[in-house]
Amino acid sequence: MKEKVLELIAEQFDKDIDELNEEMSFIDDLNADSVDIVELVMSIEDEFSVEIEDEELENLKTIGDVLEFIEEL
Repeated sequence: MKEKVLELIAEQFDKDIDELNEEMSFIDDLNADSVDIVELVMSIEDEFSVEIEDEELENLKTIGDVLEFIEEL
C-alpha cells in the first residue's frame, strides 16, 4: 500500500519515488498548490476506494501524514 501511495505522489509531482521521504511537506518541499493537493486526494480516493473528508485533509501536510492516514483505514 505504501508503494502505491508513493507512486501516486511521485506521479502527481513529477518526482522519482527515490526522491520522496516521509518528512517532505507538500507545500514547502513539493511546491504543491491547492489544485495539486485536490488532484492527489482524488487519486488516493479512487485507488483505495475511500473518501477523505475536508477536516482530515487539513491534517495531511506531509507524505508521512498521508501514509499514516491510509494505513489507518
